Amino acid sequence: MVIRLLHRAHVRSTQMYVASLATIVLCVSLWVRAKTVDQQQRGNAERRALFVGLWPPMMWLIGDSLREWE
Repeated sequence: MVIRLLHRAHVRSTQMYVASLATIVLCVSLWVRAKTVDQQQRGNAERRALFVGLWPPMMWLIGDSLREWE
């Protein structure tokens, strides 16, 4: 159902692959930033980086599913 809605919204698999790679870059940048903050804020910054790190596989798989519809 979600894939059908994305396909109707003209989202293409290539866009999801690029978004997946962009979230990897975002995760790495958040992780590097977590190392520069003080000790009290470091836990939240690291959790934020790990949370964003869960997104790339999901977006890549959505891109694979969209490729089947194309």
